[in-house]
Amino acid sequence: MTKIRSVVRGTGSYLPEKVLTNDDLAHMVETSDEWITQRTGIKERHIIADGQNTSDMAVAAAREALDRAGKTIADIDLILVATTTPDYTFPATASIVQNKLGSSHGMAFDIQAVCTGFIFAVATADNYLSAGMAKCALVIGADCMSRILDWEDRSTCVLFADGAGAVVLEAVDSPGDPHDRGVLASTLRTDGRHWEKLYVDGGVSRTGAAGHIRMEGREVFKHAVTMISDVVLDVLRKGQLTLDEIDWVVPHQANKRIIDGVEKKLGIPAGKVVVTVDRHANTSAASVPLALHEAVKDGRIRAGDYVMIEAMGGGFTWGASLIRW
Repeated sequence: MTKIRSVVRGTGSYLPEKVLTNDDLAHMVETSDEWITQRTGIKERHIIADGQNTSDMAVAAAREALDRAGKTIADIDLILVATTTPDYTFPATASIVQNKLGSSHGMAFDIQAVCTGFIFAVATADNYLSAGMAKCALVIGADCMSRILDWEDRSTCVLFADGAGAVVLEAVDSPGDPHDRGVLASTLRTDGRHWEKLYVDGGVSRTGAAGHIRMEGREVFKHAVTMISDVVLDVLRKGQLTLDEIDWVVPHQANKRIIDGVEKKLGIPAGKVVVTVDRHANTSAASVPLALHEAVKDGRIRAGDYVMIEAMGGGFTWGASLIRW
């Protein structure tokens, strides 16, 4: 029996020009390159320019993804933007992106699952495509986390940064087995009991202001490794594959220690894990598609490869998707 699969046709990314190094941060807050590197693995990050918005980064990443997919915006009938830092309270940033790309047809809406947003968006797009509600989707993760940082709080301001990544997914009739190209399985989770461990202390209905990121770092780390490992194993079960059959794992780039912790817990060889956190820091919903695009562009991820993407973020939210390239 055939099945509609969501096949990746192209990827794209955007990073702001401004680079902020650990040494730069040491002049802004009480920290050092050694302190940041040892605890996070981060060496530098990109910061959005004055006058630039989340939608601008999203559009740049989208255009590259469309070009690499051999598609135009006329081919797209679903746009999803995963973001925690929208241009406006409303309309959705996806609506702004749609307009800037020159489209006025199909659906466009945002998904807010913080750092897990891109995983949620891929799974959502996959469901729309599989159900026949759309034929070709543009899925974007974009965030300017620098705009909600407390630059006097060294526990958070050294971690986060800005950027965008995108993929084009197209519905394709397939045999319906683990050898199909496309999204093979996804698992999404949320547990709101942990919201105070990673949140922003502002919001429209509470303060009328955006607020700043607040985090209990040790608590986040303690939960992250177990939660991420659990969804990866669940997706493998759904996809009828073993960990040994996975060619690449593209994790959320939050902290090198978390990435290493998941590697160790699951027994993933380091050579199979895509790591960009040292140069990108935590770009929230953009981190997975940024890392994904880099590995596609440099030739590591190739046609036929099994790719696992995973993330965890505030909420807590966490999830994973298995894709055959």
